[in-house]
Amino acid sequence: MDSFKIGDRIIYPNQGLAVIEGIQQEHLYGEDFNFYRVRILSNKTLVLVPSGNTEEMGIRKLMSEDAVEEIFRYLKKHQVDISADWKGRYKEHINLMRSGTIFDMACVLKSLYYLSLTKTLSFREKKMLEKVKELLIAEISEVSELSLREIDKRIAHILTLCFKSLKQNVEI
Repeated sequence: MDSFKIGDRIIYPNQGLAVIEGIQQEHLYGEDFNFYRVRILSNKTLVLVPSGNTEEMGIRKLMSEDAVEEIFRYLKKHQVDISADWKGRYKEHINLMRSGTIFDMACVLKSLYYLSLTKTLSFREKKMLEKVKELLIAEISEVSELSLREIDKRIAHILTLCFKSLKQNVEI
């Protein structure tokens, strides 16, 4: 289990970049519990998270700078395996997003991007594609010296190259 300290920048699954603003102890049901006061930076929401639940919730430290290139390689080489059943596919993607891992988010991005080339995405899948892309770009930007725009362009370029032959077939 990760233990965080005040000022640590973390990833809160499905919400993105957050910061530990404080650590407090609360007496509940006759027991003492430690909580992290977590500020989600995208919407300024303050959340109290039991310190013992961070791993289960998928809350984690930011990826390392070294992992940035690994993510780009993963996007280039990872094979997509997509369920034909919309409900099953959506549930799988939700679970991957909740896991909080950067590689699961990259998998969802690549899968939804591929799907968008082969068919019109449902409203929920479009929203998920936008969200996962936003989360990936924000985290990569936070740990690297690349701007949001540079990362967006690089990801778009990688995905375009991955599915170049498919895109040509769809446009014909």
